[in-house]
Amino acid sequence: MIRVDEATVVLGIESSCDETAAAVVMGGNDVLSSVVATQIEQHARFGGVVPEIASRAHVEAMTPVIRKAIQDSGVGFERIDAVAATVGPGLVGALLVGVSTAKSIALALNKPFIGVNHLEAHLYAALLDDPHVEFPMLVVLVSGGNTLLVNMESHGKYSIVGQTIDDAAGEAFDKVGRMLKLPYPGGPEIEKHAREGNPKSFIFPRAHLKDAPFDFSFSGLKTAVLYQLQKLDDPQAHLADLCASFQDAVIDALVKKTIKAALQTGHTLIALSGGVACNRALQEALTCAAQNAGMKVQPTPPALTTDNAGMIALAALLASENRPSDSLEIGI
Repeated sequence: MIRVDEATVVLGIESSCDETAAAVVMGGNDVLSSVVATQIEQHARFGGVVPEIASRAHVEAMTPVIRKAIQDSGVGFERIDAVAATVGPGLVGALLVGVSTAKSIALALNKPFIGVNHLEAHLYAALLDDPHVEFPMLVVLVSGGNTLLVNMESHGKYSIVGQTIDDAAGEAFDKVGRMLKLPYPGGPEIEKHAREGNPKSFIFPRAHLKDAPFDFSFSGLKTAVLYQLQKLDDPQAHLADLCASFQDAVIDALVKKTIKAALQTGHTLIALSGGVACNRALQEALTCAAQNAGMKVQPTPPALTTDNAGMIALAALLASENRPSDSLEIGI
């Protein structure tokens, strides 16, 4: 059983995809240090994450990242009360590096090990910025691999309200970015060019799923962009308008379904998390729609929206309170 109070210190490790991260968190939400080593440049020439390259990069970066996190925190290894790591979902090889490292540290220090679900950690990211957030709330988790609407009733108690039936929003951004011949990752590039474009230049579809009104589908939107590109003699001449119109379609679907779900569940607080939450246009559109509906949006700071270990440590503390720590036999 893990003792949880304002002095509890957790070392969190994240390696589910292409970010090697370590953080030291005290008392749940006091982030003493947070270090992230990204692999974007190593994967950029392939237009996406290559699992084997990601795994090797984690092996190289893991020890220096953890050492820096401990150094930056101002506390030593002897002060660590528990070690947490992402056990899934994610890339198998990448997860193995982080979990094996975390187990080794926990064993050496004779401290509890806690396995954390990556998506559960994203739910907690907003609480790192504001520990006084009150439940219940509706969390919009929008990332490269996931698009979810989650009813977060209390610590460790959640239910899925809606989810994507095909591509995640971030995945659609990256794939459309490739179609437009933009550098990887496509999301930030599309957002940059969209600022100069007219979102009404091209009318792209919004999927309405009759039997699942809170679920998302971005595959048809992605295909619509492809067909539009085939009709244009010079797509690059329309780059800004294409980016703006595509981004508008994604944001429109996300915002409308989120507000509709919040109204049905009776929630007045919405938290926005995941890498796509960095998109300023999405933040502004959701905040405006929420205010018009009498709701509040709890934003997550950009540094905490993308994969980081601070959220892993926080989820380990709050979601794991009053339950036994995990055995070192636990797998990914």
